[in-house]
Amino acid sequence: MRHWLAVIQSVLAAFIGVQKENKRREDFNASSPWPFIVTGIVMTLLFVLLLVLLVRWLTS
Repeated sequence: MRHWLAVIQSVLAAFIGVQKENKRREDFNASSPWPFIVTGIVMTLLFVLLLVLLVRWLTS
């Protein structure tokens, strides 16, 4: 669970561009990029869905 929390924090920081250099190096040295890829895709889909719902709500 702690690993996924760290992955989510890293992806969120990368989304807004505030990730520290040490954390970025640590992420790039991770054994597998797949947790970051999957988390990034899921968070992107959730963000787009949130925007669509917000626009529909504002235009209704």
